[in-house]
Amino acid sequence: MKWNWQQQDWPKFRWESARLAFAEQEFLIGSGILAGAVKHLANEEREQLTVEAMSTEAMTTSEIEGEVLDRASVRSSIRKQLGLATDKRRVGPAEEGISEVMVNLYRSYAASLSEELFFTWHPLVVKGRRDLRDIGRYRTSEGPMQVVSGAIGRPRVHFEAPPSPQVPSQMARLIAWFNRTAPGGAMLLPALTRAGVAHLYFESIHPFEDGNGRIGRALAEKSLAQSLGRPTLIALAATILSRRASYYDALEASNKQNEITEWLAWFAGVAIEAQRRTIALVEFLIGKNQLLDQLRGRLNERQETALLRMFREGPEGFKGGLSASNYGTITGASPATATRDLVDLVDKGALVRVGELRHARYHLAVPLHPVKRVALGAGGELVES
Repeated sequence: MKWNWQQQDWPKFRWESARLAFAEQEFLIGSGILAGAVKHLANEEREQLTVEAMSTEAMTTSEIEGEVLDRASVRSSIRKQLGLATDKRRVGPAEEGISEVMVNLYRSYAASLSEELFFTWHPLVVKGRRDLRDIGRYRTSEGPMQVVSGAIGRPRVHFEAPPSPQVPSQMARLIAWFNRTAPGGAMLLPALTRAGVAHLYFESIHPFEDGNGRIGRALAEKSLAQSLGRPTLIALAATILSRRASYYDALEASNKQNEITEWLAWFAGVAIEAQRRTIALVEFLIGKNQLLDQLRGRLNERQETALLRMFREGPEGFKGGLSASNYGTITGASPATATRDLVDLVDKGALVRVGELRHARYHLAVPLHPVKRVALGAGGELVES
């Protein structure tokens, strides 16, 4: 079997532009909606959106690779690098490294792609690792670079990348292609198409000893940001994480040929869903700000603590709703006090109660917008589930 890079048409990827046309239009419309919504945020909420979006991407792009990071440390590191107030906690190397990548991407998305940028990102992605030989440079191993699964002695090879000696020339060609297809370049491509091709192209070369997935997803986000002319702050990695199995299946199905319409259709659905997640977050932050303004000076300390804890759950809401028992755990209130506080919060319009007595659950009186899964149909239409 020949891999995509072994075929005569490599890397001349082909796709059906017509199938992607509606998705490209929807993504641009969504971008305008998101930009308009962000303008309605106060400075504090914009700061929160930026930090939360970047922290979530840092956490989830690592979790896709099986690395679970400490959210508080990631958030603290990002705030520090952005020059914002922090809790001055000690941050581990993995959290610090991926946070630096996110901030670098946020600040320099418009810069042309270069080998130097990849060599800047790679040591950050693998920061703290002592088991790698090639850090901050392309892989040099003599053996094949393979993506495998299965038991030792009976591996299943999902993909084999080009041999190490080919990597520098392959990457030089990718970098040239990326810059040619950027806004202002000679071969401008639509936003979703370019980002999807860039990610697959990079993953097909697999240029580093480790960290290729995280760098490849950062490259896709850089591509989207360049096409839109601003940082996207969309939940791309978080959405991919929710579909991790199909993500790997889609990549594997696309590494045996250079006709990649199905891969681009999959990627477009994920990107639009990711964008909608961020729009929902912005709408939630606007609702939060309005509600807190209405309640300012009308709540006791326990009630403020509980509400802020619920708001931290974001637009998906407090799972299962807040119970009187949960309220007591969060605030230290006795059962009787918890009940009185919750009734008062309902009366003041801060919470909505569902159920009665011990089955009563409380939800924020802010419109929540759970985002449905998005996919592209055979005719290019968006299908929600």
